[in-house]
Amino acid sequence: MVITPYNTPPAAIRRQPYRQLGRAKHDFYPTPPEATRALLSVEQFSGSIWECACGDGAIATELKRAGYSVMATDLIYRGYGAGGTDFLKQSKPLGVNIITNPPYGFGLADKFAMHALSLTAKTGGSVAMLINLASLCHPSRHGWYLQHPPSAIYGLDELVCWPHGDPKFASSKTASHRYCWLVWRPGHSGRPTFWWLSTGEFRDATESNPTIFN
Repeated sequence: MVITPYNTPPAAIRRQPYRQLGRAKHDFYPTPPEATRALLSVEQFSGSIWECACGDGAIATELKRAGYSVMATDLIYRGYGAGGTDFLKQSKPLGVNIITNPPYGFGLADKFAMHALSLTAKTGGSVAMLINLASLCHPSRHGWYLQHPPSAIYGLDELVCWPHGDPKFASSKTASHRYCWLVWRPGHSGRPTFWWLSTGEFRDATESNPTIFN
């Protein structure tokens, strides 16, 4: 089997751009804190962390709260971190590890994963990305995942990333999405492990439960 480099996109991404009708502008879907807390309950990271699509600081805040040193950047400035930073154009890692909820439109999540792996290959760090669970089974990604398998996949039972952080902007399908964390550890080869994480136990009592559309 020919191994493609990290930055070689799946064939479907090279052929045509993804449609993103009805998506939030700049793919701003803030990450509920329980998602990051759930990840940190099963994974530890050695060294600094780069949150490269920090948005309003949802993930970075939880990482700092857990004691990690975090560099937070984003293309769009939303009152947190350093704005005007295009992650895909960065050649120098700003942290040993990379943890983020990447933008999805136009195949950006794939490109973020590829670029993150190429950067952490220089630092010996890990990559963790929050991904729509359904995207794991897209035929255009099949070969790439076989060649660059994560070390672990964590399925989240209940999580809603509202557009702009506000349910009023959501479509009827928004709350039906299911998410997982993909974690790539340096030197991993072979099949990933899979485990289930329940986000409810990591949600503060003051935080409302997500509304589920049927």
